[in-house]
Amino acid sequence: MDKLEEQNLPVVVIGAGPVGLAAAAHLVARGIEPLVLEAGTAAGSAVREWSHVRLFSTWSELTDPAAEKLLAPTGWVEPDPDSCPSGGEWADLYLRPLADVLGDRVRTGVRVTGVSRTGRDRVVDADREAQPFVIHIAHTDGREEKLFARAVIDASGTWAGPGPAGGSGLPALGERAAADQITYRVPDLKDPAVRARYAGRRTAVIGSGASAFTALAYLADLAEADDGAGTHAVWILRRGISGSTFGGGTADQLPARGALGLAAKAAVDDGHADAVTGFRTDAIERTGDGRLVLVAEDGRRLEPVDEVIALTGFRPDLSFLSEIRLGLDERLQAPTALAPLIDPNQHSCGTVYPHGHRELAHPEKDFHLVGMKSYGRAPTFLAMTGYEQVRSVVAAIAGDTDSADRVELTLPETGVCGGAGLFDAPEADRGDDGCCAPTPQLVQLGAKAPAEEASAGGCCGS
Repeated sequence: MDKLEEQNLPVVVIGAGPVGLAAAAHLVARGIEPLVLEAGTAAGSAVREWSHVRLFSTWSELTDPAAEKLLAPTGWVEPDPDSCPSGGEWADLYLRPLADVLGDRVRTGVRVTGVSRTGRDRVVDADREAQPFVIHIAHTDGREEKLFARAVIDASGTWAGPGPAGGSGLPALGERAAADQITYRVPDLKDPAVRARYAGRRTAVIGSGASAFTALAYLADLAEADDGAGTHAVWILRRGISGSTFGGGTADQLPARGALGLAAKAAVDDGHADAVTGFRTDAIERTGDGRLVLVAEDGRRLEPVDEVIALTGFRPDLSFLSEIRLGLDERLQAPTALAPLIDPNQHSCGTVYPHGHRELAHPEKDFHLVGMKSYGRAPTFLAMTGYEQVRSVVAAIAGDTDSADRVELTLPETGVCGGAGLFDAPEADRGDDGCCAPTPQLVQLGAKAPAEEASAGGCCGS
């Protein structure tokens, strides 16, 4: 294939979530044909799985400028820029219209099963960069197909790869056998069937991040409801309780995160949850009456529970990239140059500066991981960060190095934090940061309105 033929090939974008669709919009703006491959039945399939969640970020922080320009001729009007949508609203009012205007450039129901260079496995050096990418896909009916691309942008996210309950990074012994009583998502307790699963029951919540805080607060709210008598949570932490366990509280630079911690603390203080510290789950055993007993590495055994909610983070699926030469950090599984900037031991979403194609580069030329997947196992990804990533990456693909190297996004010092949370303030109480008020507020778990505005996924599901 000569150079001209290769230039006429599309850029394949894997994933039709917020960042993948933004990448397509930037490619169109550059006069480069995109082809977006989505495993789900519709654009934003992962976002729709947490459609009940309300984000911290406002609409003004959740739409991409290139996408807005593509949507403008259709008569699309941005919702109230200062309001915070739910995942379902984000999908219905933005992602679906954007996919519609992209038309046949978005193909749904196709799963990428492999990416390589045409005629070159990962070992072969000879003439490698001159070969187009070959992408193998599987249709829902089992048919297989191969496509060719001049470049590949993987925005497939991490939603499909939740971490296990096991404390060693592996599923605990018995975890797979108990799968029918374990969930790896914050449950939607407004769904009557889901609500009945947890009402009046004892549930273990494993995790120490925002999603765990959210689940604890949801369960506490259920415990105080008329139909939730007897609902109780056991909060399992792999570390001990310290001053930072519940976040920064009122001193937290990220108000939403501070409010989440206060809500989790209230669940414990009000007696709706018991905290078990230093507990690394090694095994999950089933009792004779069908309940579950969690066993720690040190031999401790907890009282039986009816359900387990494991919220231990997400992992990128790298299995279909085995023939691509990736440069990944050995701990985070993020691009090598990006990893030091997002190390969760050192950074919050307010301290990671915007970055682009150079930090996202791999040994494989013209291949890029973007969006949540670019963060590997690091948490707290922002939609705005993803939009800046793809703006820079697409500029680099187009050969516009000056634009690719420019930083065109400025994040407030405390971050434009979209993520898992329960923080929401009445409109009259909002500060300059939209739905993120200037100081954290304790969510009143028994109050109807805050529960309706609660969030459990936010931009982390993008």
